[in-house]
Amino acid sequence: MSTKPSASKVPPGASLPQRAAHAPQFGDQIPSHFKSCFGCGQEHETGLHMLMFAGSDLSVEGTFTVTKHHQGARGLAHGGLLAAALDEVLGSLNWLLGDPAVTGRLECEYRIPVPVGSVLHIHAEILGKERRKIYAVATAHLNSVDGPIAVVAHAIFIQVGVEHFVKNGDRSDEKNIMSAEQDFEVNP
Repeated sequence: MSTKPSASKVPPGASLPQRAAHAPQFGDQIPSHFKSCFGCGQEHETGLHMLMFAGSDLSVEGTFTVTKHHQGARGLAHGGLLAAALDEVLGSLNWLLGDPAVTGRLECEYRIPVPVGSVLHIHAEILGKERRKIYAVATAHLNSVDGPIAVVAHAIFIQVGVEHFVKNGDRSDEKNIMSAEQDFEVNP
């Protein structure tokens, strides 16, 4: 199996976008877009607590430590949680473009089991953009940046405005809606 990202999932009309002028610099930590986010929020008790850093060009590096809260089969990471970890790193690529986006499609190829206690080192990069669609790939290595490949994911993100989150988010707490709309946390 190939270990290189595949550009075959990118349509011929797509091109590489420009990195936003205000994007995080190489090596900067990508901040959490929402403190209670299951993926990157440090205040989510059993979340993934992802750490992500801006890479060069249009890439991001992330790490995810698999804990007992992330099990599927005994002692192994749940496949859906692995997909969530890759989705989180892929989603953080949007900090580099300066516009919020949501996952439109995520396709994962699981290559080897990921035991509890492992650390996934995830490299994600943008392969191209066509209108509002962003094409990206992520590769998760087990226990080191050059360890065996555990999961490869291809994704399409759709750029949206902040109104998408306000309109479609939880509106059950009416008294906090105005403050949420005024102080809305969303990447970037």
